[in-house]
Amino acid sequence: MTRDEILDAAAHIFSQKGYHAASMQDIAEAVKLQKASLYHHISSKQELLLALLDRALDLLIERMQGVVDLPDRPDIKLRYGIHVYLKTLLEQRDLASILLLEHRSLDPEYRLQHIPRRDRFESLWRDLLNEGKKKRVFICQDPALAARTILGVLNWTITWYRSDGMLSPSELADEYAGFFLNGLLSQEKLS
Repeated sequence: MTRDEILDAAAHIFSQKGYHAASMQDIAEAVKLQKASLYHHISSKQELLLALLDRALDLLIERMQGVVDLPDRPDIKLRYGIHVYLKTLLEQRDLASILLLEHRSLDPEYRLQHIPRRDRFESLWRDLLNEGKKKRVFICQDPALAARTILGVLNWTITWYRSDGMLSPSELADEYAGFFLNGLLSQEKLS
């Protein structure tokens, strides 16, 4: 049994039951270990939660750093970033639900370990929006607020999106990008 297999099982159980309702016994049973044997790999449920949050953020940081580093214009990078982030959330739903819904379950000492990674991820979005503002591609007054708004919309998608719905993740990302880059007003109304 590997740590990754335990994390995969814990991610699934936490996303299905919620952190507080899930037990170490549930996780042990899922990976076919005795509960005592599970503690040879993981010291606590809090450690598991933090490890899953780290796993999710490391994946997102890596993917968004790739977007930020592209040589394209900021508006193209923002559109691509929306695609990359939404695709990741929807492909990694267990991890995404833990990241977005269970982070509040961290005890204070674990929260202190979590916050720098979370802030690093959000800073990638702020940096991208600041780049666009400096290049006069974006007119947002507060890039930090704009970043939180974009992330809030994208994050909420995991609560309602269905793969058998009308839009694919790519089509949905195009819609979101259109809202953020073009607004809702008709170009005729702006003239």
